[in-house]
Amino acid sequence: MSMESKKPQATPKTLMEAVKLFADQDASLQFMVNLRWPNGVCCPRCGSIRVRFISTRRVWECREDHKAKRFSIKTGTIMEDSPLPLDKWLIGMWLEANAKNSISSYEVHRSLGITQKSAWFMQQRIRLAMQNGTIEMMGGSGSTGVEADETYIGGLARNMHWKRRQEKVKGTGGFGKTAVMGLLERHSEKKCSQVRTEVLENNQKHTLHAIIRRNVEKGSQMFTDSWVGYGGLDAEFLHAIIDHAEKYVDGNIHTNGLENFWSLFKRCIKGTHISIEPFHLFRYLDAEAYRFNNRKLNDSARFVGVLQSIPGKRLTYKSLIGQDGQQQVPLS
Repeated sequence: MSMESKKPQATPKTLMEAVKLFADQDASLQFMVNLRWPNGVCCPRCGSIRVRFISTRRVWECREDHKAKRFSIKTGTIMEDSPLPLDKWLIGMWLEANAKNSISSYEVHRSLGITQKSAWFMQQRIRLAMQNGTIEMMGGSGSTGVEADETYIGGLARNMHWKRRQEKVKGTGGFGKTAVMGLLERHSEKKCSQVRTEVLENNQKHTLHAIIRRNVEKGSQMFTDSWVGYGGLDAEFLHAIIDHAEKYVDGNIHTNGLENFWSLFKRCIKGTHISIEPFHLFRYLDAEAYRFNNRKLNDSARFVGVLQSIPGKRLTYKSLIGQDGQQQVPLS
């Protein structure tokens, strides 16, 4: 018996269709084969098409001479070495890609019938697939400007234990919270605006300017608020400032697009996840940015977009919790 790429199966349009299709292990495997290897199965280690399918174990064996000849559909993806069956992975990806306010690991654990720890690890690996790894600069052709804004993520000071509040809160502002920055590229009505995010060490001028230079073409139109950290951008960009102490909109000068994104993200935190450790924050930002950037797609297309991004990415549990000294860091 062989498992080769066949005529593509109809992609499920709803969660119910996905559950019905992926409940069949052979159907879910064939779906993934068609998506990952549309031109025929090839070895993820050497690229050879000289492979044979072992139906009793649902794996392939490469006929070339190298170590680790056997591989599965999970090999070389975020699912590698996972004991969870393919159907649970696929439904987990559907849920994470399409939950507007994200979805908690406890809800995934109850829905899929797996432990909460496994659900949390699964979701973090899915969020890695949702990470935007593009190196394309913002503000190019078709752009109508780039907004830049920062915010703080963390609990309210009045809700902290008094000892923790004394340690963290030393004045006004975002003390005790994690600073994050966003860049939003405006487009015409035909294409929705796109956002990128980054966790900050601080919100000082040199940090903010470095991020903008890495992501935005020189000479582009920039819109920011009046924070002093954005001062001096007019030397390289067409910099327009909106002072929120006076008003929030002045024609097309505003940061309302990013304010909207921050509102969605904070709703996701407060309503779903409640509390996030700072060293995992960028993963949740990546997932929310993916959903925001693909908001005009339907559920099926967002799901397929995640599936197409799973090869070539790996996240071990030790790396995730920082026990191997090589904890994943956000893309700059």
